[in-house]
Amino acid sequence: MVVSKPLPAGARELLEEAAGYLPPDRVEQVERALEFAVEKHEGQTRRSGEPYVIHPIAVARLCAELHMDAPTLAAALLHDTIEDCGVTSDQLRSKFGPDVTLLVEGATKIEQMPDRTMDVEQADAETLRKMFLAMAEDVRVVIVKMADRLHNMRTLEHLGTGRQQALARETMDIYAPLASRLGVWQFKWELEDLAFRYLEPEMYHRVASMVASRRSERERYIRALEGELAEILAAAGIKAEVTSRVKHLKSIAEKMQRYADQGRSFDQMRDLLALRVFVDTIADCYNVLGVVHQH
Repeated sequence: MVVSKPLPAGARELLEEAAGYLPPDRVEQVERALEFAVEKHEGQTRRSGEPYVIHPIAVARLCAELHMDAPTLAAALLHDTIEDCGVTSDQLRSKFGPDVTLLVEGATKIEQMPDRTMDVEQADAETLRKMFLAMAEDVRVVIVKMADRLHNMRTLEHLGTGRQQALARETMDIYAPLASRLGVWQFKWELEDLAFRYLEPEMYHRVASMVASRRSERERYIRALEGELAEILAAAGIKAEVTSRVKHLKSIAEKMQRYADQGRSFDQMRDLLALRVFVDTIADCYNVLGVVHQH
């Protein structure tokens, strides 16, 4: 391992996650980026008082959970070094090569705030324009920025109310839809719920309370249903992976509003749970559908 100092929080988990799917020489690239990030962010802290480097490590871990390549993980670790640490593109290029450098430069361009004379809609449009340009050049830049935003939203309690709501609105309007467009559903759901929490706190806590009151019952039910479906598909000779989840709070709130418009109550909602079946072929999609209908 290249890192010589004690590892910051989350660093070991990041390297273990990377080693689970990347070859050793690619993991070594991530290790070098980690060491560089620790060095350059030394002495910097977040609003929470934690060492700043914990943030890029968390961003890289989110990218690793998506099994992104080594340059993306390295760029996630280094994404704030140009803006916050005075590191130049030439320095990054000489140490990590052009691929990582271009990703960091792309992330930095998105991060640079729009002209403060713009109103909110103009600023959002400018951010969106930059995101689409980044997608056209290299979609990995947008993955890094979505992971960056997700970790920032997870730690939003350390900012003032005005800043919280501004970031939450931008998250709901720009980042969550982009995550949906790219099919990064785990980012989309959490981004929406975190933004919902700050944009509509009363409704958020109301829905969270209603869902929590019967969560254990629902989770027992969905786990049993997941196992039952997996057994049925195996008996039918279909190779499949079955997963389950309780739907996220933002989607439940939207459905509650539709139900209220129809004079129906929360207790009448029957689709708070979801099963997802992954198969290898399109033909098996139809086979699964047939089996589900039979049962």
